[in-house]
Amino acid sequence: MSILELENVTKTFDGVRAVDDASVGFDKGKITALIGPNGAGKTTIFNLISGFLRPDAGTIHYREKDISGLVPWDIAHMGIGRLFQDVRLFDRMVVMDNVLTAFKKQKGESVLMSVIARWKVIKEEQSLKSQAMRFLEFVGLTEKAEELAENLSYGQQKLLSIARLLAADSDVLLLDEPTAGVSPQMIGPILDVIRKLAREGKTLVVIEHNMNVVIEIANWVYFMDEGQVVSFGLPNEVLGDPEVRAAYIGL
Repeated sequence: MSILELENVTKTFDGVRAVDDASVGFDKGKITALIGPNGAGKTTIFNLISGFLRPDAGTIHYREKDISGLVPWDIAHMGIGRLFQDVRLFDRMVVMDNVLTAFKKQKGESVLMSVIARWKVIKEEQSLKSQAMRFLEFVGLTEKAEELAENLSYGQQKLLSIARLLAADSDVLLLDEPTAGVSPQMIGPILDVIRKLAREGKTLVVIEHNMNVVIEIANWVYFMDEGQVVSFGLPNEVLGDPEVRAAYIGL
């Protein structure tokens, strides 16, 4: 059974169905790609899952719980994290501190704890720094730990954003065009990290326009057009579908 499911979900804007009775499922330990032309409804799907939008019809279930009406911060706390196209880092903060800010419910956030149990706060900070370094090692950024985030390349910033999702204890990672805009030499490291996350049991959902990337990493593909799921299956099956090739690839 899928860990995250959308069942007959519809979202309308000014009479236009951005998502039209769509049903999709995402499995633990798998990489699922959402593909389709601009305006197909892919980002709307992400906004619905993340709680930025509410469906007009249908339901969204995460671990068999209906999350359709929850607010974004509650959904994030449940374990659904999102990589935005514009990465959204603290540019003037060093890489290590960017990761540290993502940990949930830190004792140091409480003024009272900082006063009456300072030693507990310090001990937790040391533990979190150790964990943060492990996440930076996972994405290949240990040598950049003390650099400002704004000094990283765009591809490195995307890796840092993934490290922040790990610090937030995300089990489902929604990755919006993870390779878009990055230098060719950074695509490989980003894809390696995505594969490692899947091997560790994370659920990866990727919006991607680079079909070479889709073929290389995706276990399953949903092709969307005008808000509807037109085709789904293995990457080669979907990309070989005549309807997909006509609507998306232009063949």
